[in-house]
Amino acid sequence: MRVFLETDRLVLRPFTRDDVDHLLALDNDPDVMRFINGGRPTSREAILERILPRLLHNHPCFGTRGYWAAQEKDTEVFLGWFEFRPLNEDKPAVVELGYRLNKAAWGRGYATEGARALIDKGFTQFGVERVTANTMAVNRASRRVMEKSGLSFLRNYTGDWPEVIPGSEHGEVEYELTRAEWERR
Repeated sequence: MRVFLETDRLVLRPFTRDDVDHLLALDNDPDVMRFINGGRPTSREAILERILPRLLHNHPCFGTRGYWAAQEKDTEVFLGWFEFRPLNEDKPAVVELGYRLNKAAWGRGYATEGARALIDKGFTQFGVERVTANTMAVNRASRRVMEKSGLSFLRNYTGDWPEVIPGSEHGEVEYELTRAEWERR
């Protein structure tokens, strides 16, 4: 197994085609998907044709991927994934931070631990200048992870979503962390 990043309790590794069943289970938990698509199930075909290709994509400016499978270090249990993806394919200046973990991993600090490690790696190794993260305004747990990871609230906005899901009427929020702010910590 190739390791992209290791923390005290996590291993982040590149996705492979063998992860389809992990992704299917994750994306078919209505609680996990509540703030993504209202909790609707995801088909195996969607995982294979749309989601997995995005997770396997290499970004030229990083020379690596933008999404990583997260495993518990001691047990190698699949916990979910982390995103640390450049918004411009050819420039590493601005990256989007994201995470999707299974319910068994919630409330245990994994999201914050992985996010902080990715942020540190981005600023020290990839030439990142700004990290951004977005979620629904009502997603308090994700907002708390962003704050604990060092990001600060930037703005509220209304996204143009094709389907309305419960809570979307309250809009979205964006958080950010700049290199200068990170260096001051």
